[in-house]
Amino acid sequence: MSMNFAMPVAIVLMVLAGASATAAQTLAPPQPAVDSEVIARSDALADRFQQRLQTALRAAIAEQGLPGAVSVCSTLAPAIATEESAASGARISRIAARNRNPAARVPRDVRKHYAALAAQPVEAGKPAVRVWRSSSGRSARITYLRAIPMMGQPCLSCHGPDIDPAVAARIAKLYPKDKATGFWPGELRGAMLVRWDAASLADRK
Repeated sequence: MSMNFAMPVAIVLMVLAGASATAAQTLAPPQPAVDSEVIARSDALADRFQQRLQTALRAAIAEQGLPGAVSVCSTLAPAIATEESAASGARISRIAARNRNPAARVPRDVRKHYAALAAQPVEAGKPAVRVWRSSSGRSARITYLRAIPMMGQPCLSCHGPDIDPAVAARIAKLYPKDKATGFWPGELRGAMLVRWDAASLADRK
């Protein structure tokens, strides 16, 4: 009789132990998907890209006016992306749902993350960031996405709701499929996209 009683007790204890382990796994804090060094590299890369472009645009505005700056941006932004990608080992670009260049459309695998940025472009006073890992091992890919919130001038001059006719004419000439106007301050204008291959990261450490 004692054996018949002991068996159900043992089974109950095993079930409880399994449930406790499952609960512990559920309640345990998730491990970071990407280490802080990769995020720091991505931050620095996105900063450098934007600083180089903004410096060049300010110079173009001072020398050629806003229409001239639109022309400079159309050629310089892709060139900076190519240079920074080659130097870093990552692939960096600017993307937008309402893009100026159709080549800058939001990739399918990025759309839900881009939508999250659109819902909240700024967090703690800074552009919001989303980072995630795909696959694992040396074939893994790490993606960093940082919001480009619409700011004041000079951004409004080329992307805002009220654009000078001369600037609008230059945009129409260079970007006949332009969708990147009509933004108000605080809206998500686009995002910086940085992609890393794990193998490339390992080789550059």
